[in-house]
Amino acid sequence: MPPADILIHAGDFMTSGRDKTEIADFDDWLQSLPYRRKIVIAGNHDILFEADPKGARATLRHADYLENSEMTVEGLRFWGSPVTPVTGQWAFAAERGASIRRCWRKIPAEIDVLITHGPPFGTLDKADILAPHLGCKDLIEAVIRTQPRLHIFGHVHGGRGEETNRSGIRFVNCAVLDEWYKLAHQPIVVEIA
Repeated sequence: MPPADILIHAGDFMTSGRDKTEIADFDDWLQSLPYRRKIVIAGNHDILFEADPKGARATLRHADYLENSEMTVEGLRFWGSPVTPVTGQWAFAAERGASIRRCWRKIPAEIDVLITHGPPFGTLDKADILAPHLGCKDLIEAVIRTQPRLHIFGHVHGGRGEETNRSGIRFVNCAVLDEWYKLAHQPIVVEIA
């Protein structure tokens, strides 16, 4: 793991999503890392965080967990959400349109770092160059409204990378697994002042 002050994990740290020992193993790994703070959101594979939120959160002791919520760390405002548009029978899925917009309306203005599991539409959201965009159109509208300095996400493994839009918002798809769930990439280090 590269040196940094804050570790951010954008979800999908479980395999089956239903075994609490996976959360305990992840928590042990987090405890072993030297970062001053660790911020985690769940992803669609992290089923226990939706099915048994109290038990799952109690098992994750060595990180700050965000679920449609905000926190301030070292003067930076973070807001995180595990919600993604429905794609099968996964956790934290919301129908596109009014249902998912209710979630994105909770994102407050003047957030420094937005952490979502899934990408916004049109930004680092394609599995490969010929694939359709898989991101959320309602999320990109919320990003434009709230203007975070940095938006971190994963979920679409083939979209891994970084880009900055014309407004100066920096987007980072931090997926470390490839489309076949094999470890293929190093973590991305982002500097924000």
